[in-house]
Amino acid sequence: MIRINDNFTRLPISYLFSEVAQRIDRFKEANPSADIIRMGIGDVTLPICGAAVNAMHKAVGEQADANTFHGYGPEQGYDFLRRKIADVDYRRRGIDVAVDEIFISDGAKSDTGNIGDILGTDSRIAVTDPVYPVYVDTNVMAGRAGTLEADGHWSEIEYLECTAENDFIPSLPAKSPDVIYLCYPNNPTGTALTYSQLAKWVEYARANNVLILFDSAYEAYIRQPDIPHSIYEIPGAKDVAIEFRSFSKTAGFTGLRCGYTVVPRSLEGLSADGTKIKLNALWRRRQCTKFNGASYVVQRGAEALYSEEGQLQVKEMIDYYMRNATLLRDGLHDIGLETFGGINAPYIWLKTPGSMSSWDFFDKLLEECLVAGTPGSGFGPAGEGYFRLTAFGHFDQTKEAVKRIKRLKLN
Repeated sequence: MIRINDNFTRLPISYLFSEVAQRIDRFKEANPSADIIRMGIGDVTLPICGAAVNAMHKAVGEQADANTFHGYGPEQGYDFLRRKIADVDYRRRGIDVAVDEIFISDGAKSDTGNIGDILGTDSRIAVTDPVYPVYVDTNVMAGRAGTLEADGHWSEIEYLECTAENDFIPSLPAKSPDVIYLCYPNNPTGTALTYSQLAKWVEYARANNVLILFDSAYEAYIRQPDIPHSIYEIPGAKDVAIEFRSFSKTAGFTGLRCGYTVVPRSLEGLSADGTKIKLNALWRRRQCTKFNGASYVVQRGAEALYSEEGQLQVKEMIDYYMRNATLLRDGLHDIGLETFGGINAPYIWLKTPGSMSSWDFFDKLLEECLVAGTPGSGFGPAGEGYFRLTAFGHFDQTKEAVKRIKRLKLN
């Protein structure tokens, strides 16, 4: 019989969000009339903005005409979108990112998982804890994680705790990782790093030849002026960091699938014989081999987001979700729950009452309030005792959820 990749068998049987969905389904079976408000999985609810929809309608029409039909596109993305990204997302912030450093994809989740293809199988990994599960699970699949220990840590991954005790600011690694995953604004905690806090990581990476994989999928939600939107706002970051971005939460493209990754030309790694290799060239080779590019229609929709009309509509969408976040945060505070996030990100990270576990609070919230969230322990050992709620629902549903949660029996 064919041999399998045994690393997959080392993964926990259930993916976090699958387990959440299964528990909700079981509750619905037992309570078929229950009107459950789902605030767990971070999917958006507002429709795609008009500028993008109109652009995609036009692009679909082009596909029906032999003179404007597009088949296979460039694996790294069409220049019309890459030029907009370079100009609006970077140059207007004083950051020099070239078009050929930008790679369009089907989303940040794919890219943060696939980036490991160009890294050595023996690369030492560090992650913040709690952590977006994809960062850890894909390294388990690649054989870099070691064994799963009793405390929930993987033996070969360094975990950098982010809890209320350290204001959710991770300490620099105590070991010597080759790669560090950072996500800011953070999923799941909703917290962010200031310029000076992020600069310490860039300085550390430059001094220790470390690669930072920086997930900034939620940068459009930043409200405070001292929070960087891109790691490349920090001097020297282009020598040590790859940045991932997504249109999913920025513009509601969760079902369309479009994002991009920036791999600076100055980034280098070492081959087995010590030769310096450009990571930009490796990622280009990887994408050309394994990826046929995001669809033309969707990329035209993404391009329209950078128009004056598109930018206004995206802002309105983000303001809508952040109004939800404020409503959630204030409502939870009113009943004495300790909350974090919700200021520069659409996630509320709350401390479970007393010594209640994350999954116990999930069950309590579902049973007493008919509200579903995500247990913090699913994001890593340091997430135990915390719980995540998203602000991506409809405003009326969010108001109703807050009303129900205020009836929660905390004693």
